[in-house]
Amino acid sequence: MSLSSATGLATGGRWSAQDVRDMVRDREVHKRTYTDPDVFALEMEHLFANCWVYVGHASQVPKAGDFYTTTVGDQPVVMVRQADGSISVLHNRCPHKGVRVAGDICGNTGKFFRCPYHAWTFRTDGSLLSIPLKKGYDETGFESCEGSQGMARVGAVQVYREFVFCRLNPQGERFEDFFGDSLSTLDNMVDRSPEGRLEVAGGVLRYMHRCNWKMLVDNQTDTCHPMVAHESSAGTAVKVWQAAPAGTPKPMAVELFAPFVSPYEFFEKMGIRIWRNGHGHTGVADSIHAAYSPIPGYHEAMVKAYGEERTVQILSEVRHNTVYWPNIMVKGPIQTLRLFKPIAADRTLVESWTFRLVGAPDQLLERTCMYNRLINAPTSVVGHDDLEMYERAQEGLMSRGRDWVNLARLYRDEERGLTDQVTNGTNEWQMRNQFQAWVKYITASMKEA
Repeated sequence: MSLSSATGLATGGRWSAQDVRDMVRDREVHKRTYTDPDVFALEMEHLFANCWVYVGHASQVPKAGDFYTTTVGDQPVVMVRQADGSISVLHNRCPHKGVRVAGDICGNTGKFFRCPYHAWTFRTDGSLLSIPLKKGYDETGFESCEGSQGMARVGAVQVYREFVFCRLNPQGERFEDFFGDSLSTLDNMVDRSPEGRLEVAGGVLRYMHRCNWKMLVDNQTDTCHPMVAHESSAGTAVKVWQAAPAGTPKPMAVELFAPFVSPYEFFEKMGIRIWRNGHGHTGVADSIHAAYSPIPGYHEAMVKAYGEERTVQILSEVRHNTVYWPNIMVKGPIQTLRLFKPIAADRTLVESWTFRLVGAPDQLLERTCMYNRLINAPTSVVGHDDLEMYERAQEGLMSRGRDWVNLARLYRDEERGLTDQVTNGTNEWQMRNQFQAWVKYITASMKEA
């Protein structure tokens, strides 16, 4: 079936793995990858089930019985701390009538979950604890029904340096194989704490974007837009600062804003690293986070914990945006994580999280939270430049004028199949890498025909 000659898919026709492959070429992708509700349904059924997806951070559930509810793709899940200290991730669904068991975003459930509809209760590992009037199920064969198995666990859970990931499908790629060397970004962010620990702190910023989730992921390594899209926001802040009287102390906000309007040459030289399975990061040789003012007492605390040589090694790693495919971006030097939660083909909820470096001066968290508010908040300045571009793109892709989205910048035939590569900082290779992963993980559980 040809994309150019058939419309069956758009009207609910049957998709094959080849149909998915046909939407991604070496240098361009079909616009339906961003606009088609059927494609979105395939992503929810296959992509988010086959990938290792970020759930939350262990510091969000510090005590036994603590829980946090979220979604993985379109699946409601609950992350819960067990009595033995381990963390489980359960499908947030009562096996009786399907009610969402944990209704709050977070809390402490004690030793069990209780469904608010009929009071079925479940241990924190999901197993069934009790049913009111249980004798009503005598001689009904209940023990062979799904309901007797309690709340379902997700396919697999991995906690890496207190970052919690899950894979919905019980079979699939190993965590270490999925992420490979890309985990070095998380290592670096955690190692920036003199105690080697992070805590979620400063709240979370959430706001809805009227666009496809992949537009936000693409944008994280798009280095040809900042000096254009952010000229009126970050650029204006810089101009106001430049007009300040001589000797005026440079505000922290200006220090955070200014790098967004760096010239093309800066972004070209800072580089992009391509890892397998859709992961990659900007900021190899330099980044917008490389020239912040030193925080009093921080370097000394790091040297006490790690020694001078190791401290320099940790702090000289200034990666800009690390994309962990499919839907998070991590900024190690400023301790933020953005989660792009798919809601519909044209709706994405963005969550922006900040972390405290345990044992570090509080001024570092102040800078982290200020960055998050200035760049990622619903009331931010810089983030709304991007939001407008995403929404314009979502509307523009409905045009019949063209069918393909171009990702050809600095493409070379020899890049096919290569990973663990460093390239020009304005190369769109990382976006191409992401779409190769998109094909891989959707088709991993699809039928060929």
